[in-house]
Amino acid sequence: MRIYSMTATFGKLEHETLTLQPGFNIIEAPNEWGKSTWCAFLVTMLYGLDTRVKTTKAALADKERYAPWSGSPMSGRIDLCWNGRDITIERSSKGRTPLGIFRAYETATGLEVPELTAANCGQTLLGVERSVFTRAGFLRFSDLPVTQDDALRHRLNALVTTGDESGAAEALGQKLRDLKNHCRYNRSGLLPQAESQRAQLEAKLRDIDELNAQSERLRKRHGEVEQWIAQLENHKAALHYAAAKDDAQRVEAAAAAQDAALERYQQLSRICAELPDRQEAQQAVRTLEAIRQERDSLQMEEQMLPKAPELPHIPDCFRGIRPEDAVAQAEADRAAMTALSEPKTPPLALLYVLAIVIAVAAIAVAVMSRPMYGAMLLPLCLIPAILALMMGHAYKTRLAEIHATRAALCRRYGNQDPREWITEALSYETAWQNYRWQLSDYNTQRGDLDSRREKLQQRMEACSSSRSLNDWQTVISNWDALSDAHRTLQQAESHLNTLRSMAKAACAPAMQDTLTHTESETNRLLSDAAYEQRQLQRKLGQCIGQMESLGSVDVLRRELDDVQRRIHALEQTYTALEYAQNALAAARQELQRRFAPRITKRAQELFTQLTGGRYDRLTLGQDLSVQAGAQNEDTLRSQQWRSDGTIDQLYLALRLAVAQELTPEAPLILDDALVRFDDTRLAAALQILRQESETKQVLLFTCQGREKNL
Repeated sequence: MRIYSMTATFGKLEHETLTLQPGFNIIEAPNEWGKSTWCAFLVTMLYGLDTRVKTTKAALADKERYAPWSGSPMSGRIDLCWNGRDITIERSSKGRTPLGIFRAYETATGLEVPELTAANCGQTLLGVERSVFTRAGFLRFSDLPVTQDDALRHRLNALVTTGDESGAAEALGQKLRDLKNHCRYNRSGLLPQAESQRAQLEAKLRDIDELNAQSERLRKRHGEVEQWIAQLENHKAALHYAAAKDDAQRVEAAAAAQDAALERYQQLSRICAELPDRQEAQQAVRTLEAIRQERDSLQMEEQMLPKAPELPHIPDCFRGIRPEDAVAQAEADRAAMTALSEPKTPPLALLYVLAIVIAVAAIAVAVMSRPMYGAMLLPLCLIPAILALMMGHAYKTRLAEIHATRAALCRRYGNQDPREWITEALSYETAWQNYRWQLSDYNTQRGDLDSRREKLQQRMEACSSSRSLNDWQTVISNWDALSDAHRTLQQAESHLNTLRSMAKAACAPAMQDTLTHTESETNRLLSDAAYEQRQLQRKLGQCIGQMESLGSVDVLRRELDDVQRRIHALEQTYTALEYAQNALAAARQELQRRFAPRITKRAQELFTQLTGGRYDRLTLGQDLSVQAGAQNEDTLRSQQWRSDGTIDQLYLALRLAVAQELTPEAPLILDDALVRFDDTRLAAALQILRQESETKQVLLFTCQGREKNL
């Protein structure tokens, strides 16, 4: 059989196609590319997917492990050549059943291939069962060692032995197993049934013996319980007799307590007869308490009363002025300050210069004019100068007065801006108004407290005229004591009547009492004993009923003897069958030993070629385990003595030898099976695989580039 191409929707593969060539195919791809998935897909397409396998903690079932990552239904197709015919195999999912639909048809014509079905496709195309192919022609790095199963053993036995291939030995072995199972198989064989019957009869006899012993123990215990109940009843009577004595003593004590309570009540009645009544005393106490509370409240209010307001600060500028006149005074001073501005008379220096100029001009005119006119004009010219001097003196005097007035106002207001005088006057007037209001409110509150204190003092003197608060409280205490005494007397009378009604007469016990339990403990013990007595009677009845239901002891012993004889005969038959089965197994093992040399020879040749002639000896065990020896070694050693790479080469040789015998036409698939080979042995392995590819298709999946390079 030769594969042309594979198309898969399987695991991570989504509608991907792998095209193959005749002979040797090296598929090189990195890790997680899908090499192992392609290998699993090929096996699944040939032999189908077992949907009955469940996922465990150790491994995922294939139906879940290879479910398409995209969520698409699982499907696939293989184009191949078989017996000279180009055939296409298709599998697709049906509902929730992955790959539940199978179809095989000729690629060119589309005609169905009836000899291929979903169940026999792989075995028909490759000529071996699934387990044989996966152990012979399908090599993975994870499971290179060859393990044994029935299908592989039958194939090897049929191919490399000359024994009987008709299946008579298998049929005889199956017949012997059936006869042994008929004698002994779980619980359905004759021997297990007879042994079960024997066990039941022996159990019945043991049960009867046990029930007899149990009945004797129950009867003995029943007598002990009866004696114990009699002792408890006598102890209970003794307790009642002692309780009757105690009741009489308690009645006497209660009568004495009643007499004492009556005497106390009469004494307090005489005292209270001379006192005011209870309501008057309570009213007086309430009144005095209320007055005292009012006094305490008044004292608290007096403590919480704010201090008398302090006089506001009087600025120096307003001393001697009434607060209500401060604003008017400030306004007047501000107006005066505004009116005291300097006169608009020319400056004194200018007046003096003008006077000098006029005088000089007059003198010049007088000198330049005629003497007569000069003498007349000189006085007239001096008059303006004199007037100018007089005006200058008047201006200087007025200016001094203004400066003096301003200095006085500035000293009064402390060199403040005149615009702030009225603001300060308003603040001073407001402070005095607030002081007068606070003083008025304080005087009002103080006067109200004084008035209330005086009235409260008058009420307290009026209420305390006859008795004080302590005296009234003593009166109430006496009345309370009288009420308590009356209540105590009633309780004593009630207690005495109750004790008299409860007191009972009791007779002395019939026999001497040695127990020390209380009455409650005695009642509990009596209840427990009565319950145990009933349980003993019930169990005794059950034992008798069970013994009757088990049957007669003589009949059971006769049945047991019959069963023993039947078991002895069956055991002899079972032993004979085991002898026959062991003889057949020995013959089969001898037959199996005959195929080992043929496989061993071919595996040794391949192993020698793989290791460059280093290992020239190899043996194959009955369980397909191998041992090998090097040229310089005297003994054969198992795989535990070899390196990992040598072990891989050892099992590769065995695999190829088995594949040549069992699957000569099936493709040879290797999934990373050569990763631990060194370059020399890898070249030898590739040479062997190239020779194999001359007769069959070889698919080598690898994640390394060494294979292609070599």
